[in-house]
Amino acid sequence: VQLVESGGGLVQPGGSLRLSCAASGTVRSINAMGWYRQAPGKQRELVAQVTTSGRTSIADSVKGRFTISRDNTKNTVDLQMNNLKPEDTAVYYCNVKKNWNDLWGQGTQVTVSS
Repeated sequence: VQLVESGGGLVQPGGSLRLSCAASGTVRSINAMGWYRQAPGKQRELVAQVTTSGRTSIADSVKGRFTISRDNTKNTVDLQMNNLKPEDTAVYYCNVKKNWNDLWGQGTQVTVSS
């Protein structure tokens, strides 16, 4: 499975960004798609995830600000990020769980700064 990410960049506090990820290749047995992030000096953490059955998990720190959406027919997952805060600054990674094994995109930088 190949993961192609787009979006990210520099935004001021309170701004919005949208991240997109498309999976291609052997996409059978994908259980979930989502986004993780890793800030400098911190562990990678789950931001949001949607299973193939539609169950959504989202980090408390972004609830009410971030929205995840997934298109099972296109094998894409998007993360709409609103009201961004400086603490959202991190490298964001697209994640696919295939047979519950983790596959990762290359990562995209999100920087929230004035």
